[in-house]
Amino acid sequence: MAWDSLCGGDLLRPKIRSASSRTPGSQGRARTPSLEELQRLLWTRAHPTGHVDEVWPNLYVGDLYVARDKAQLSRMGISHVVNAAAGRFHIDTGPKFYKDLPVDYYGVEAEDNPNFDLSIYFYPVAQYIRAALKSPRGKVLVHCAMGISRSATLVLAFLMICEDMSLAEAIQTVRSHRGICPNSGFLKQLRELDLQLGRGKGRGAEAC
Repeated sequence: MAWDSLCGGDLLRPKIRSASSRTPGSQGRARTPSLEELQRLLWTRAHPTGHVDEVWPNLYVGDLYVARDKAQLSRMGISHVVNAAAGRFHIDTGPKFYKDLPVDYYGVEAEDNPNFDLSIYFYPVAQYIRAALKSPRGKVLVHCAMGISRSATLVLAFLMICEDMSLAEAIQTVRSHRGICPNSGFLKQLRELDLQLGRGKGRGAEAC
């Protein structure tokens, strides 16, 4: 059975789990695991996937339902939304959709396809998330359709670039709050980022 089919399906729950106890930082990068090792790490899921979960202080990963629930976003105090499935034929929200909320919007027109190059967005989105979290009362929702592949990949890249985590550490951090499953192509792109950051220790954090 293909890896991408193993990762399909959400267990939709409205509960928001907190990540307020997270501790930033890494104690140093270990060897980058193989793709197979990363897939095993992701497949051993500790938590189900809900509509939205806090995976890092004030950073949430969610699906299309929470992205369209403006009342819920208001209750959560979301100040910034990153739509990793933007565009007319995906989740067509955008600045006009949120015009009645104090929300800043960032759209990424990404396909949940192993052949899609999501890596071109790793640094721009990481920098956007970092700036948003540093803003007064900054709370960021990163979402796609199901909240397990595109959005999760961008959040993992943020943790690697701006919080100096290895890919394995980032996966473990997010998985402790949410079941995620980047497709095989995205996982390869994250692994390449891990190798690049390992060769240039600290370069990612400087970009933030």
